[in-house]
Amino acid sequence: MASKMIELESGGSFPAYVVEPEGTVKGGLIVIHEVWGLAPHIKDVAGRFAKEGYLVVAPDLLSDSGITAELVGDLQEELFDPARRNAAQPKIRQLMAPLQAPGFGEKTASRVQACFDYLQDQPQVDGKVAITGFCFGGTYSFSLAVHEPRLKAAVPFYGHSDFSSDDLKKIKCPVLAFYGANDERLIDGLEKLKQDMKSANVNFAAKIYPDCGHAFFNDTNRFAYNEAAAADAWLEANKFLAANISK
Repeated sequence: MASKMIELESGGSFPAYVVEPEGTVKGGLIVIHEVWGLAPHIKDVAGRFAKEGYLVVAPDLLSDSGITAELVGDLQEELFDPARRNAAQPKIRQLMAPLQAPGFGEKTASRVQACFDYLQDQPQVDGKVAITGFCFGGTYSFSLAVHEPRLKAAVPFYGHSDFSSDDLKKIKCPVLAFYGANDERLIDGLEKLKQDMKSANVNFAAKIYPDCGHAFFNDTNRFAYNEAAAADAWLEANKFLAANISK
C-alpha cells in the first residue's frame, strides 16, 4: 500500500489522507472521521479498507475549525468515562463551537462531495464509489447518500439522519447502518428512520449490537470500544461493500 496527504478543493482547500491498495482496485471508498477529526484511528481504518482493495480517501473536514487530533488528546475518552464526563462536557462544548457556525453543514457536505468527485475521476475506480463514516462521519454518510445518486453504497456507523421522507426518496444506493443498543439518542429515533426509509423505498438495514454504546468501533477509546461488536461490524461492512459497490 501507498499513502499520502493531498489537498482537495471545495470553496477553499482542505487536506485528505489517501491510501492506495496493492493490486486490483475494487472501487473507491470515502472514510469520514468522528467529530475528533482525522485521528490516527481513522487513518488506521482507512489503511484496513485499502488492504481490502479499495482506493480510500479520508478527508480532514475539521482542519480549519481548530479541532485536531493533537488538541483533542484524551478528551474523547474523558467524555466516555463516567467519573470524568461532567468535567469534560464544558471543554467539549467549547471545542465543538465552530461546528454550530452558520454554513458549517453546507460547507462540510460540499467537501464530502469533493471527495466523491475525486474518486469518481480516478480511472481505476471505474465509477464505483461508496462511503462509510463514524458518528459525525456517519451523519455525513447519510447526507451524501441523499445528495449523490451515483453513490454505490453507504455504511454509516452510529450516524444521525434527520432527513424527511421526501429527502430519503433521493437515495439510490443500499444503506447498512450500525448502532450500539445503549446509544439511546440514536436508538430512540431508529424505528422512525426505518419506517421513513421503507416509505422512501430505500434498501436500508440496521444492525444493533447489544451491550454497546456510541463509538463501539473505536479501538482507541477503552470506555467505548467493544471488540466483538467491532469485529463483526467490520466483516458485515466489507461483505456489504463487496456485494454492492460493483453494481
